[in-house]
Amino acid sequence: MHVKKGDTVQVISGKDKGKIGEILQTLHKESKVLVKGVNFRTKHVKPQQEGESGQIVTSEAPIHSSNVMLYSEKQKTASRICYSFNADGRKVRMLKKTGEILD
Repeated sequence: MHVKKGDTVQVISGKDKGKIGEILQTLHKESKVLVKGVNFRTKHVKPQQEGESGQIVTSEAPIHSSNVMLYSEKQKTASRICYSFNADGRKVRMLKKTGEILD
């Protein structure tokens, strides 16, 4: 997957197109990611004990990783990713559009 937990991404398709958020969790087997503040779901929870009231809980739902693109906070732009080697010979992730190194 081209994104990791903690990356800042921009949603490029769907109902939340254009929103920016941080990745909270990655689901590798399903190729999905959980992005903070994106794709909210509403769930109605019944009361569990007598006297307790029911409630409505909203939470983020996962979206497919192909619908997000890495976002540069400095340049305020979304970009694809490429892999390159730094001076130490370590493989690092780099944004194609800005040349910013992520790792």
